[in-house]
Order: sequence, then C-alpha cells, then structure tokens
Amino acid sequence: MLTFSEIATDFLQKLFSFDKAHPLLFTQFYFWAFFAIVFAFFCLMKNKCLLRNAFLFFVSLFFYYKTSGLFTLILIFATLYNFFAGKWLVLQQHDRRRNMILALSVVVNLLTLCYFKYAYFITDMVNNLFGLQLRVFDVFSWIGNAVTSGNRFDVDAILLPVGISFYTFQSISYIMDVYRKRIDPVKNILDFGFYISFFPQLVAGPIVRANEFIPQLHKPYFLSRKQFGIAVFWIMNGLVKKIVLSDYIAVNFVDRVFENPLLYSGFENLTALFGYSLQVYADFSGYTDIAIGVAMLMGFYLPKNFNSPYKAKNPGEFWKRWHISLSKWLQDYLYIPLGGNRNATFGTYCIIVTIAAIGAFLSGSWWVAVIILGIATAIAVAGYFHPERRKKITTNLNSLNTMLLGGLWHGASWNFMIWGGLNGIGIIIYKFWRNWNIYIRFMVLSLSTILLGLLCRFAPQPVFYLFFAWFIVMLAGNLVRLVYHLCHGNKSYQWLADAWAILQTFTFITFTRLFFRSGSNLDPAEANKTAWNTAKNMVNQIGSHWNTSLIPDMIYQYRNVFSLIILGMLIHWIPEHFKRRYRIWFAKMPLPLMVAAVVIIIFVIYQFITADLQSFIYFQF
Repeated sequence: MLTFSEIATDFLQKLFSFDKAHPLLFTQFYFWAFFAIVFAFFCLMKNKCLLRNAFLFFVSLFFYYKTSGLFTLILIFATLYNFFAGKWLVLQQHDRRRNMILALSVVVNLLTLCYFKYAYFITDMVNNLFGLQLRVFDVFSWIGNAVTSGNRFDVDAILLPVGISFYTFQSISYIMDVYRKRIDPVKNILDFGFYISFFPQLVAGPIVRANEFIPQLHKPYFLSRKQFGIAVFWIMNGLVKKIVLSDYIAVNFVDRVFENPLLYSGFENLTALFGYSLQVYADFSGYTDIAIGVAMLMGFYLPKNFNSPYKAKNPGEFWKRWHISLSKWLQDYLYIPLGGNRNATFGTYCIIVTIAAIGAFLSGSWWVAVIILGIATAIAVAGYFHPERRKKITTNLNSLNTMLLGGLWHGASWNFMIWGGLNGIGIIIYKFWRNWNIYIRFMVLSLSTILLGLLCRFAPQPVFYLFFAWFIVMLAGNLVRLVYHLCHGNKSYQWLADAWAILQTFTFITFTRLFFRSGSNLDPAEANKTAWNTAKNMVNQIGSHWNTSLIPDMIYQYRNVFSLIILGMLIHWIPEHFKRRYRIWFAKMPLPLMVAAVVIIIFVIYQFITADLQSFIYFQF
C-alpha cells in the first residue's frame, strides 16, 4: 500500500511534468481546475498590478509548459529579446540606427519562426536546387542532449511549438509600435512577459496588439455584475461551439471523408466540405470566445476576432469578419508598408518574384513561375502605360501579395499557397465585378458558362463539371435580376440580393477551404503530396456522376450530423441585434438562474464529448 508521501510525490510529479498526450486544453476538466486555482490566487492580488502581472506571467509560462514542454524556452527567448530590443530602440536618436534595430528585431523574430515552421520546406528547396541530400537537424534537441548527457531528444525531426506564429506576431507588433512611437516601451520585464504570454490567448490567438493590451497592464481590476455574466456567456458559447458543433461534426463525418475521399460519394464529399466550413469556424471562434471570457473574468479585454464571417457578401468583407486580428495585423504591418492602395514598392515586386520561385518549387514546374511572373509583368506594364489605372493595379498587386503571404503564414505547402491565392483572386475579381453594370455581368457570366460547357464537352474533367454547375447557378441568379431590371421593377428586394451574395460568398470560401483542410494536421515532410492528392480526389468525386437515388439514404444515415450543420448555420445567420439581446439577457440573469443554466449547458455538452478530445485546429499554426 502506498504511503501518503508516495502518493503526494506521484501527484506532484504528474502536476509539474509535461505529458504530450494530455496538454492543457480548454475542453478538459484539468484546465478548469487549473483556472479555478489561478483565479483564487488572482483575487488575492487583483489590485496590486505588478504582483498580479508577475503572477500571471509565471502562471502563463507554466500553462505553456504543460502544453508544449521545453518549447517554453523559445517563448522565454522571445520575451527577453523583444523586451530589450524595445528598450534599445527607444534609446536611439538617429533614424539610421533605429531602422537597423527594427530590421534586426524583425529578422530575429521571423528567423525563429521560420526555423521551426519552414525548416522542411527550405531544406527540400535547397536539395532540389543544388542536388544535395540535406536533412533537417534540430539544434535545440542537440543542445538538450548535450546538457542532459544522453539521447533524450530526437535531432532528426523539428517539431512546431504550439502558438509560435501568434506570439511571434505579437512580438513584432510591439517592436513596430515602439518604433512608430505609438507606445512607450514596457519598463518591467514581468509586465512585458505577461503581455507576450497571457495564457488564455497564447496558443491560438487572437493576436493582441501592443497598443491595445499594454495600456491595460496597470489598470485597476474591475468586473461588474453584467461583465461577469457576459464572460460566463462567452465561455459557455465557446464550449458549445467546440464540443457540440466542431468536434461532433469532425469525428462523425468530416474527418472520415477527408481521410479517404475516394471511399465516399460526390454528395458526401461536397457536404463534408461545407461541414468543414462550419467545423473550422466553430472550432477557432469557440477557442476565441473562451479566451475572451476567461480574460474578462480577470479584468482584461481581448479584441474581437470573429464577426459572423459567413454573413459576408463578398470575399473582401469576409476577411474583415474572419480572424480579424490576423487580417488587421497583415494590413498594418504588411499591406500598408508594401504601398497599400497608394503605390507599388520594391517589396511588392520582390515578394512576387519570391512567391513565383516558391510556387515553382512546390508545384515542381517552372511554368508556374513563368505564369506568375508573366501576370505580374503584364500588370506592371499596364500600370506604366495607363497612369490613371496605376493606383487600382498596385492596390490589387499588394492585396494579392498579402493574401499569398497570409496563406504561407499557415504553412509552407502548395495547398496553403493555393488557398491564399484563391482568396486574393476572389477579392480582386469582386473589385472589378462591383464596378460592372448588370449587362456586363450577364455577358461575362454567359461567356464563362459557355466556355466551361465547351470544356466539359470536348475536354471532360471533373473540375470543369464542378465549375460549370456553379456558373449555371450564378448565371440563373443574374438572369432573374436582369429580367426584373428590364421589366422596370420598382420594388427593391435588397434582402434577397444580400442573401444571394452571402450564399455565393459562402460557397466560394468553402471551395477554397478544400485546399486549407487538405494540408492541415499533416507532417511537414509529406504535406505537399498528401494534401494535393486529397484535394484532387475530392474534386474528382464531387465533379463526377452522382447516383441521386442514394442521396435520401445518405441524408438519413447522417441525419444527426446534417441537423447540427443546418442548426449551426441558422444560428450563425441570426441577426446580430438579436444575438446581442439574448447575450445581455443571459448576463442579467439572477445568479441562481445563471448557475442552473450553466449546469444544463454543461450537461448537454457532456453528451457530445467524444472518447478522444480533439485539439483546436489552429494549435498547429
């Protein structure tokens, strides 16, 4: 029989050790036990700002250690380097020195990110270009083995630290904001460490900007009764999104289809693709909702990261509603420095050439580089000879570059480049589309549909059938609008036009997700080939002949999943003012009634918990 001291020793060993199979997740009981203890101690020091911030900094390091193990050292390095870089930057009076420090800081942050995130890609590219046989080598594992005098760590594989993209971008935003004199550098390393590592948003965002969060560091703690209710609502809302919607749809349908699309019909592949759109939204926004609620309980406010993105009426609006913190980061620290909507810069064309080279490497064909450079050259020449259109042309170039780099931020594989590029092209096409009158729109859609019809007839391919069906639907909607216009209809049906635009945008975004999902959750060494094959097989299945007689049976077989997908989308499309109303109604509930509601919600959530809890999708980025 174990003694009390042995039991206590075993408990403490498990408590302070890293278990890769059981990281601290918002969906686990252990996290909420952890948070309850943290919040209890937090309440004792909530009005002592320095002590409170120091406590939360060390708690956040412990949380990250329980999530990522020794990768905590990388987070500590990012904290120390950027803290002293900010101080060093503000001491300089000469612009040249300030620029050099800024450039060095950005390079150090990006090199750290690239080492862990793009090592496989860079190694493969060098091997292909120079005929070498280089392999990745984990320097940090080698150092760890040297320190521990053993072979505890694998030096032949580089693992991606959870959340490194998020806290790296936060670090860059701090350096940039200090450089631009938007904020003063943080004086205390504990305060700065707290900003970089605040545990609710550390591993999957939102990306917290320095000028938004740092002013909160020394504000006294305040949480009204209504704010408490709102915080609880966000936590419950996030858990429902993650466990009831995202995990259930993924485990019982979506993941099965994506793992082997050839085993499933075209109808199942198509519905899995639309199901994934809801899954990834419920998963990522669910994490954000929980993070916002947990932070609010401690008196800190994180930025809104989602605003009903599937209500967007065009691709540009979608990216103002989806992952808002990343979109704004890319706009302020990439799009605008590239020239924004003013002009093209050297960086604009440098990025185009780099992307062309990356595209050629990832696809295995130099024709990709030739096509990309050819398009860029044609655009540049058009801008040169048509100064009146130069501003619009350069704006589109910078938008496309931003979206392509946004795709590469998610991972260095061909599928993420396609995904980012398709979103960029969608934004650009819409800019032209909105300036065309109804006759030009109808003519363009008609010619495109005819061309696709000819391709289906003389060069039949599943992808052509897929696009042909989609363009017929778009043409039909445009034809109805044209006929109504020719008949001099006086009544405005704006709600119907908005619904049609939302449906088309949602379909487009869902199609691009085919390439996003295909490469997710894959080992970087095999992401390209596997992702491309998955995407190709799904397109072939969706674009092939359907046995429609089997569809009713499929709907019945997946009735629970399909019901959840429909219910989730209907809730998503509820007007915002109504959502705000029931959110406030929940927040103002009497405490006993709120406790009862929380118990009921948790009971319902428990019914949907899968045997193996699913990690959040954006942990891999």
